Amino acid sequence: MKLIRAEFKNFRLLRDLRLDFSTDSEKKLTVIRAENDTGKTTILNALQWTFYGNAALPGKGKGYRLHPIDWDMSKGSKIPISVQVDFEKETFQLSRNGNSGETTSRYRIIRETTLGGTKPTSEVKLFKITDIGAEPIDPPDAWIRNELLRFELREVFFTDGDRALSFIEAESLTDKREQVEKAIRSLLGIEAIEAALKHLKGTTSKLNKDAKNVDSDKTDLTEVATELEQLDKEIQDLEKKRDDAKLQFDELTRKLPEIDKDIEAALLKGNREDLERELKQTASELKRIEELEANIEKAHSQLFRNLSLSRDLLTPLLAKSFRELDALQAEGKLPSVTIPSLEERLMGSTCICGESLDEHSNDGKRRREHIRHLIEESRKADELQRRLTDLYYRLDLKPNKVNANEHWVAEYAEISNRRDGTERQRKALEARCRALEVKLEDMGDIDIQELHSHKKQCIERQTHFNNILRECEVNLQVLQEKHRSLTATLNNLMTKQKKGKHILARLNVARDVEQVLRNSCDRITDEELDKVSTLMNAIFLEMIGADPEQGAIIQKAEISKEFDILVYGPNNASLNPDKELNGASRRALTLAFILALTKVSEVKAPNIIDTPLGMMDSYVRRSVLKTTIRESSQLILFLTRAEITGCEDILDTEAGRVITLTNSAHYPKILVNKPPVEAHQTLRCECNHRQECDLCKRRIDVVAETALDS
Repeated sequence: MKLIRAEFKNFRLLRDLRLDFSTDSEKKLTVIRAENDTGKTTILNALQWTFYGNAALPGKGKGYRLHPIDWDMSKGSKIPISVQVDFEKETFQLSRNGNSGETTSRYRIIRETTLGGTKPTSEVKLFKITDIGAEPIDPPDAWIRNELLRFELREVFFTDGDRALSFIEAESLTDKREQVEKAIRSLLGIEAIEAALKHLKGTTSKLNKDAKNVDSDKTDLTEVATELEQLDKEIQDLEKKRDDAKLQFDELTRKLPEIDKDIEAALLKGNREDLERELKQTASELKRIEELEANIEKAHSQLFRNLSLSRDLLTPLLAKSFRELDALQAEGKLPSVTIPSLEERLMGSTCICGESLDEHSNDGKRRREHIRHLIEESRKADELQRRLTDLYYRLDLKPNKVNANEHWVAEYAEISNRRDGTERQRKALEARCRALEVKLEDMGDIDIQELHSHKKQCIERQTHFNNILRECEVNLQVLQEKHRSLTATLNNLMTKQKKGKHILARLNVARDVEQVLRNSCDRITDEELDKVSTLMNAIFLEMIGADPEQGAIIQKAEISKEFDILVYGPNNASLNPDKELNGASRRALTLAFILALTKVSEVKAPNIIDTPLGMMDSYVRRSVLKTTIRESSQLILFLTRAEITGCEDILDTEAGRVITLTNSAHYPKILVNKPPVEAHQTLRCECNHRQECDLCKRRIDVVAETALDS
């Protein structure tokens, strides 16, 4: 199948657009140069809508607007919407003389609807174009489904650069596996074989029921046939239970390494309980340091009222004063000891002169009174001398008696050092608190204990499903052996009945056909799937420039028997395609899968791909482009200017047709010139990838920003 042209009327931005595609077997590439918001995805959706109806639209058409956004619906006007696609298809025909050959026929499909008034319904028409006109094909839907591309294959041949990543990116292993399996089964014909097997199973079941009625006496034959029928049902139920258990087991097997990685990543960030405990301890220590710092600040302030400051400031004057006091002391005038000596005599009973001071005698009392009188007189006459004496004995004021660490400068230095030290501690603790808070915030709701618990549950469930799987396999072996024995018994009993022989013959034919179909299904699943896997790997490695012999990070890609797309690194280490491959490699892997599957199935159909070269560097972009062109029978690419950059020479030699699309709504911010239409719509010009005209010319600054973003 090859697309020839497509015409769009009032399909969203596509008010009046015609696209022509290259059908040249040598230059099989068509490039539609179009920037974002120009209608690329709309064209892809419109083409799928044409062949498959609303079911192929986003959300199966629910809430999807078909008409132009600026169409005035308030006036009650009807909007005719249509898409017409001309295509050619090769068919094999057998001539009367027994020779076969390929013939190419041309077809036209039209899907149209009218919005406004009654509830809209789309109508599809299909015609075979002949020399004498257009011959209608009825019913068109059945012909499209059986003769063209199955609905399940639309994402293989109509590829959105982002949405197609569902083959390797999905919420679960089951979703990815289903995407891959559906595509492979449809293209390789496995679904058709399975449908035949299902039909054959129904035929066999009916023949077994007929076998019960062969013997009118309801003896052994009826009993065996009944038991065999029940056994068929048990085997079928057990096979379904086994397959479900295996699917669950495989899903858990895939999930466990991801949980381990989550635990490892969480442990690198820290245990939440430990972090919270450390934060609490750090905050407590910070509070203690802040209180200590406040006390040191007070001591620092008090330092300016200390005696040591005055003493050190007055050191020259105090030194002179104490020299004078020392001179007085040398003369015996200091210290003043009169009063202390007299007070000392009063404490005893004998005077300095040896006379009695006994207070019980009259002479003693008189002498005591005289001494007290001398003390009072000395106090009055010796006040200055007392002050000098007090000063003389003030060691804390004598510069030569003060230790080095008692000087004010030393005290100030000690206080300053303590204050600086506590400030450093406070800042370090504050920084630690902030770091711990950030760690806790980065952890979000991750709970390591919960992750460990989840892992334990997964392991328990994995063990549970593995036990079910083994039990089912053991029971299936027993039932299948019993089935073989009962089948042999039934065959023996039926040969004794004339009618039974006829049913047995039909049963044997059905069993033989079933075996042939099962062998074919197994061969396709094994051999053809292996071919797809091998070719996908070769295409993928070529696209990304990975050479396993040169120690490339990506060594191999393959499709497993369970329809999983797997990628391996050095030492056969498994890589998760949707998490451990960069954007360019994921797109390349998706394209490699699609191209390999198409090639092996030998289905000749166009590959229509929207934005396939995004997020790729120059080497990978060129490699992907050249490989995709080589492996496709007809290739239609929607490319932005950024994707084309660096690939112009490839398009020069490989493109059979290049056209440019422009959105009229991009004037004046993006387009230089005003388009010749007022309505918002996609416009076409004949500019190739190296040209610009008045219609598609874009502002230089916008082009530069686009290139920079790429």
